[in-house]
Amino acid sequence: MPELHDLKPNPGSHRGGKKVGRGPGSGKGKTSGRGHKGQGARSGGQVRRGFEGGQMPLQRRIPKRGFTNLNRVVYQVVNVRDLSRIEAGEVTPEVLREHGLIRTLGQPVKVLGMGEVDGSYQVSAHRFSGTARDKIESAGGTVTVLTGSDDSQAAAGDAPVAKTRRKSAARAEETEEASAPDGEEASEAEEEKA
Repeated sequence: MPELHDLKPNPGSHRGGKKVGRGPGSGKGKTSGRGHKGQGARSGGQVRRGFEGGQMPLQRRIPKRGFTNLNRVVYQVVNVRDLSRIEAGEVTPEVLREHGLIRTLGQPVKVLGMGEVDGSYQVSAHRFSGTARDKIESAGGTVTVLTGSDDSQAAAGDAPVAKTRRKSAARAEETEEASAPDGEEASEAEEEKA
């Protein structure tokens, strides 16, 4: 059994650092490859990445256009021709994952219409193109749109709305009670009207 002190890197995988300052015959003597004087010859004399000596750097002088949408939804694409790898019947993201047509269940699935449908499928996915929907339904299948995490977000968003409605309803009742006169005041007001 090998011991820790016997472990060595594979031959050729590790090379020692270049020895500098060892005389003119080495090619890296005296100034050690740094040249004479100047910022680059000093310790810590490097400049930051992209710095061009005060000249407007490349990343600032080229035009900028567009933006990165942080809320972008990336769909996993499945074409209707790929359904031929699955036996006719119910097709869900789990079934697509088992057959290697999508990578993960964590991203939504979109079905596109490239190719032909050779069977009756009950397809459930998050999005369908118009062509894919027509081809699946014309072959005798059905299309079901999955809502994904939208339901949980909606459920989470319902609670504060309900509380607000309850509070507003309670305030309305209080104002009605305050505006409605008591029994004696109401009878006096009716007598005055008469």
